[in-house]
Amino acid sequence: MKKSGEYFSLFETSRGRGWFIHRVFSISMFVAICFIWFFRLSHIKGHQQYQNPYWACLALFGAEIWFTFSWLFSQALRWNLVFRKNFKTRLSQRYEEKSLPKVDIFVCTADPDIEPPIMVINTVLSVMSYDYPPDKISVYLSDDAASDITFYALLEASTFAKHWLPFCKKFKVEPTSPAAYFNTLHHSTTSSLHPNHAKHLELIKKLYEDMKRRIEDAAKLGGVPKEIRSNNHRFSEWDSYSSRRDHDTILQILLHKNDKHNSKDVDGFVMPTLVYLAREKRPQYHHNFKAGAMNALIRVSSNISNAKVILNVDCDMYSNNSQSVRDILCFFMDDERGHEIAYVQYPQSFENLTKNDLYGNALLIPSEVELHGADGYGGPLYIGTCCFHRRDALCGKKYDGGYRNDWKSDNDHAIESNLHELEEKSKALASCTYEENTQWGKKMGLRYGCLVEDVITGFAVQSEGWKSLYYNPMRKGFLGVAPTTLLQILVQHKRWSEGHLQILFSNYSPLWHAPGIINMGLRMCYLHCNMWATTSLPILCYSIIPSLYLLKAIPLFPKISSPWFIPFAYVIVGESIYCLLEFLIFGGTIKGWWNDLRMWLYKGTSSYLFACIDNIFKFFGLSDSPFTITTKIMDEDISQRYENEVMEFGASSPFFTILATLALFNLLCLLSTLKDLVFSEDGVRAYEEMVLQILLCGFLVFINFPIYQGLFLRKDKGKLPTSVVIKSIVLALSACILFKIFI
Repeated sequence: MKKSGEYFSLFETSRGRGWFIHRVFSISMFVAICFIWFFRLSHIKGHQQYQNPYWACLALFGAEIWFTFSWLFSQALRWNLVFRKNFKTRLSQRYEEKSLPKVDIFVCTADPDIEPPIMVINTVLSVMSYDYPPDKISVYLSDDAASDITFYALLEASTFAKHWLPFCKKFKVEPTSPAAYFNTLHHSTTSSLHPNHAKHLELIKKLYEDMKRRIEDAAKLGGVPKEIRSNNHRFSEWDSYSSRRDHDTILQILLHKNDKHNSKDVDGFVMPTLVYLAREKRPQYHHNFKAGAMNALIRVSSNISNAKVILNVDCDMYSNNSQSVRDILCFFMDDERGHEIAYVQYPQSFENLTKNDLYGNALLIPSEVELHGADGYGGPLYIGTCCFHRRDALCGKKYDGGYRNDWKSDNDHAIESNLHELEEKSKALASCTYEENTQWGKKMGLRYGCLVEDVITGFAVQSEGWKSLYYNPMRKGFLGVAPTTLLQILVQHKRWSEGHLQILFSNYSPLWHAPGIINMGLRMCYLHCNMWATTSLPILCYSIIPSLYLLKAIPLFPKISSPWFIPFAYVIVGESIYCLLEFLIFGGTIKGWWNDLRMWLYKGTSSYLFACIDNIFKFFGLSDSPFTITTKIMDEDISQRYENEVMEFGASSPFFTILATLALFNLLCLLSTLKDLVFSEDGVRAYEEMVLQILLCGFLVFINFPIYQGLFLRKDKGKLPTSVVIKSIVLALSACILFKIFI
């Protein structure tokens, strides 16, 4: 739309507020850090009146250097924050419905035992109900378990959708996930509803509950009832099924506009295309986990709908905003800048967070700050879900300045009239052997060989010259289910950090890949994540060495009366206040910030450490980390403790042994120091040079209070197991005793 020669963009970009203040503060922090480095270099040999702590000072210096690099990379993410605003009204004025492009939506699931089918179909129903022409939406469910129960659930959902979609359209339902919508009504008054709305609501809720009961009954039985299987020819696909890792391609087009008898809702309107896919699997072929499933979906969808825009969501991330497709098209279809955008990333948000976010699941700072900062350099990371892609970019096309997308041609894709023939032709695209001697997984689709295939794929796409955007609206586009136990969180972050470390030493490393294409700011953003695992050693150094030397009253930091104390105090106090204010400004709480800080410590000393170890083992061919799926099922007692913000341990794990040992070790060091302060004649004078060490040890003790509860005070099933208690006590005591004797 142009008026008087002026072009009105479909979106605008604004700069984050307070950027100048932040830059001044960052520069002052860097100056203080340089003084700390100078102190270490000039005092590396320690104090002559004490036993020489040369190696301790050297280790702390190395940790401080590494912390500095990590901090610098994090500052890159705050240096140039940008925020996006779109104009859907302009989109509607400029493109009538005939010009709007088709959208393919991929929903991925892998295990019906930990990703319940009823949850999966709620996600499917939510994306089928977008406020968008339904004949231009195609929804594909990839079931990597090839579960007949999941297929049965989708079959039930296809029938329920005939009632649900008109209901959503008529009453402007938000969110469009049935379970989430009914839950919203449960927590609010329904007395204000129009009588017609209330009547339809009662009917639709009954239909949903009946469907839910049938699906859950099948799940409890461990299979679809025989009478249902025998009465529906679609289940014949499972006749040759052997196991999850050994079966033919199963492809079923459940809804399609060419199916005149089954494609319309109860109001007579065409429904979105709905497809079930379980790609072929054989024991002798590596299936490449989610990346392999996504690539099979890309190929199969190209033969059925071939939309130029693809949305991929995890099965637990339902749509929370029916306008999301139109929102994103404002970016892709902008005449000035839309042609260079490869993907638009939404934040990954969760509905089951506690008030103070016990486990830091919200990833508040990455979502509200760091991804906006990466966007400022032309490329937020692809995080694997809640992302809209341009098909051309995802399929390996390089970007050049002359590239332009013809959106009208998106609606010219020929569709086979015979659905059975279309299914049979499409099955070959999801076979185990299709990718042999092709560029799939290398230059096309999602890249293989990395635990964070999403991140490395995003970087590979940006290396081809494409840009990406981050869109974080007030109303979240998607909501999911966050892990509810500490072990789930630690295992998840171990996989993420291990995958990021793989990228650091891969062909796609930000250190050397795509020179001249990826700018330095974006490289630093990626390096910030790639270095997660490597920060484990500096964190361990600061968690162990200062406390150890407290046992013999050997100072490792300047005394409080020394001028060298000032830069240490400035960095500690300044960074703490800045992080707290940043957390509060973007919607967090003080207790939430404390919980987030605790989780940073826990991940650093356990998840990141094991990620480093596994990468070393993998380098020597001694380890191959499996792909793990976080369970979406909660026991009632675990759920109750989570809602009460009580940390869940429960299981015996090496993660917990390390955390408990470090917590007990610091407690023993602090108690020993306090004893000397109280009972020694020159205790206060001896320790006046060690204020920073005492404060650091005290901080580590205070922040570990949930572990002490789990070790000694709690009686519920979520406490630390006895085996972990015994091992941690023995290890902590041994470390203190051996240091006292031999150092």
